[in-house]
Amino acid sequence: MKLTARQEKLLRQTFLDYQQTSAFLARPLVLHKAEGLYYWDIDGKRYFDAIGGIFVASLGHRHPRVVEAVKKQLDIMTFAPPLHGVADITLEFIDKLASVAPGNLNFVKPYSGGSESVESALKFVRQYYKQTGRSEKYKFISRYHGYHGSTFGAMAASGTGKRKTKFEPQMGGFLKVLPPTSLRDRFSDWKECNRFAARQFEDVIVHEDPQTVAGVIVEPIGNTGGIITPTEEYFAILRDICDRYDVMLIFDEIITGYGKTGAMFAAQTFGTTPDIICGGKGLSSGVLPLGAMIARQDMAQFFLGPAEAEIQFAHGNTFAGNPLACAAGMAVIDEIVENNLCDKARRLGEYMRSKLENLKKYGVVREVRGRGILLGVELVKDTRTNEPFPELGNALKRTALDNGLIMRIDPSWFAVAPALVAEVSDLDEMAALIDKSLKQALEQVTTGSKSN
Repeated sequence: MKLTARQEKLLRQTFLDYQQTSAFLARPLVLHKAEGLYYWDIDGKRYFDAIGGIFVASLGHRHPRVVEAVKKQLDIMTFAPPLHGVADITLEFIDKLASVAPGNLNFVKPYSGGSESVESALKFVRQYYKQTGRSEKYKFISRYHGYHGSTFGAMAASGTGKRKTKFEPQMGGFLKVLPPTSLRDRFSDWKECNRFAARQFEDVIVHEDPQTVAGVIVEPIGNTGGIITPTEEYFAILRDICDRYDVMLIFDEIITGYGKTGAMFAAQTFGTTPDIICGGKGLSSGVLPLGAMIARQDMAQFFLGPAEAEIQFAHGNTFAGNPLACAAGMAVIDEIVENNLCDKARRLGEYMRSKLENLKKYGVVREVRGRGILLGVELVKDTRTNEPFPELGNALKRTALDNGLIMRIDPSWFAVAPALVAEVSDLDEMAALIDKSLKQALEQVTTGSKSN
């Protein structure tokens, strides 16, 4: 791609997410248009979007139902003042989201995205314990490799190493355990590995003093660690531990929510209902920034009382519950429910997994993991030693873009999560592009050559 002098100048006036501008300018990608499962860049080249924008475009780009809902709302109201009132459509959105949430999770606060939702949940839990006579409970336990957002509380809960160290010291009161994938080579059985990994949370709670621990926050499927997919028993153990020690279980479903795993929420996929779900990304299919914190209804009573008591939730965001975003969110939920897209995600996921399993023919795939259409492939140098192969992943980043394919590569694994509107023929196209790109990347690292 050839940039104009002005475009290059403008790129130097901003920041790119988690990448050096100089490296980006060497192989730039400036997009102009999106529709369905595809992007087009400024040169007119088409790209298959195998990752839904980055787990966002759950219904594909510019889904007509969602776009129409936003257009309709544009003629009614585009903003409501959060310090004075709430939009009627925001209330309807709250009702609709609560209706598809698991268990008694129907106390909903909409936000502008996932980081806000996580930040809200952390503050909500701490204030909840203060207002229920347990103010010493303030600590949160999460996992290494987990990513919960870029705001300071969400970042402190994250276990992503270099993404955090530039901003240290972090907030206090955040503790970590290892995810099951970090322990798997110490066990001959994956289920036993998960049991051990889950019981780490109890060890930390006990040794930190249960009276000081407020919550456990985990992604049901961990993205930044390479689509880490624990067993159902893992979550059942977490639920039991949290119940026994009066600790809130928080699921970060920013990536897993809204149909991807074969249910509206991964909590339903894995059969465990947390106390709070944090959502974002796919809730609006990328049309407008939207997220939500969904908590147990019975927790709400501790934030109700006379004005002079000042026990209302001491938190707010200007664009939380924005009418346009809520219109988009309602349309997304309706589309998923009315067209049984959760069932479709399970069917497509089985087909897509078989296609990814075929990549084992190259001898560099250790494992295919995930649920529904959210799947990941771990790359290794040799399947006997399972040594990581970041060189291959870095080459794959180049070959995938050269072949018109956008997916998550980081770099010892890659992930796909195509939009729920995809069909089998679309998955065939995606699988062919992945196969071609992986083969070319493997040739590059073997011969030492690079594509232009």
